[in-house]
Amino acid sequence: MSAEAVRAAVGAVRDPEIRRPLDELDMLDSVEVVDGVALVALSLTVVGCPAADRIEREVREAAARVDGVRAVDVTLGVMAPARRAALSERLRGERTNPFGPDSLTRVIAVTSGKGGVGKSTVTANLAVALAARGLGVGVLDADVHGFSVPGLLGIPPDTSPVDLDGLIVPPVAFGVKAISIGMFLPPGERDGAVAWRGPMLHRTLNQFLTDVHYGAIDVLLVDTPPGTGDVAISLGQLLPSAEVLVVTTPQPAAADVAVRSGLVARKLGQRLIGVVETMAPATLPDGSLLDLFGSGGGAAVAERLGVPLLASVPLSAALRRAGDAGAPAAAAAAGADPAAAALVALAGTIGAMGRGLDGRRLPVAPA
Repeated sequence: MSAEAVRAAVGAVRDPEIRRPLDELDMLDSVEVVDGVALVALSLTVVGCPAADRIEREVREAAARVDGVRAVDVTLGVMAPARRAALSERLRGERTNPFGPDSLTRVIAVTSGKGGVGKSTVTANLAVALAARGLGVGVLDADVHGFSVPGLLGIPPDTSPVDLDGLIVPPVAFGVKAISIGMFLPPGERDGAVAWRGPMLHRTLNQFLTDVHYGAIDVLLVDTPPGTGDVAISLGQLLPSAEVLVVTTPQPAAADVAVRSGLVARKLGQRLIGVVETMAPATLPDGSLLDLFGSGGGAAVAERLGVPLLASVPLSAALRRAGDAGAPAAAAAAGADPAAAALVALAGTIGAMGRGLDGRRLPVAPA
């Protein structure tokens, strides 16, 4: 047994928010072994780090697994400003949008023509289902005026992202890194309204793309506001290579405006990949069909946009209850509820879809 063995073990522990090993993050101050007792000193990034308890627990467990260690003593400190600033710069790299045309992170904007069709529910459950498949997933809640992603993912209302010298580290829920304007409102006002106009919205979205440390994620889902207003145009400018998933209910009133949101995305240069129909007819226990919002709207939207209908999610009280409880239905067993099963299947379909790489510069060079 040696201090080097203990250091290797605890250095491999990953920060649960930044998702990088502690050694790589320069969070290990010292590691000693005295008479079988591992003495580990750490410096956390900020005072009151929300992940402190988890980091301490996992460091203790890692050190205790080293042969010959009979006890572990962990001391937690806080990084000095200069050290924290250096870490922030390393993580940030260049202060540019990391999801530009050359990014290998797949960006999928979830849109709808009107509100109340379950777009955010689709986004949250799709994110959780993709993460369950082993993908690195982030969610940007761009629905600034009607943010709901934190609640759907069960992120406590008093949760704030870690500010690492201007670099924002988002909270993680169900393996998904999520950011929302609701996390930045003053405590006690997070159920209030955000009354912003176009320029402020554009700056906020740009900051969510440039200053938030999502890390090396495979997919970034963007929960867009309904309609074709300022935010849709800003996202088209900031994320021109995004793929777009259109959400609609079966009824014509929703289907007609859903087509418009898809057409605007296409005009902005984004690629439509398919349609998701929510609140579709559900089979009742007696075998009868409940088609509260009609049927066929999703297929009609898909046909008019020339893209596939990727999923038809039936009406489901279980799906609604899960969202209200902050425990996405897709996190449960895939077959537990027809709506959850449809959303899990949607994740499988999207995960298997190829992504167009036309015009992208890949990080390879000829020998």
